[in-house]
Amino acid sequence: MDDDLGELEYANTAKRLGVAIAVLLVIAWSTAAFAAPRAENAQECTIAADMAVVARALAEERVEQPAAEQIMQRIYNVSPSARGQELMRTILDTAYRERQSASAFANKLYLACMVTGGNMDEVLGLKL
Repeated sequence: MDDDLGELEYANTAKRLGVAIAVLLVIAWSTAAFAAPRAENAQECTIAADMAVVARALAEERVEQPAAEQIMQRIYNVSPSARGQELMRTILDTAYRERQSASAFANKLYLACMVTGGNMDEVLGLKL
């Protein structure tokens, strides 16, 4: 009887461990799936900061966001790059939610990008 009880406890512990691992994997996957695009080098951090100043300036001037996106598409020509388009749209979306000046927003993004090796989630947030 004691052996049956031991096997049952082992099975329950194994099941709980499996569930815990599955939950951790889902959390890790979802965090990566909804993170802002990462800059791959310092030059991309500079371009992201430039996009940020333009996007925030367009927001400050109350340019409708679809028109602002078209303007930025022409300026940055990100059409060939899905990653570039995603970065531009993420920056634009954040710029329209921000309340700080264009230069403050761009400086904050650039600093976060450079300090973290391209991770801009601190400024751009996670997409839900």
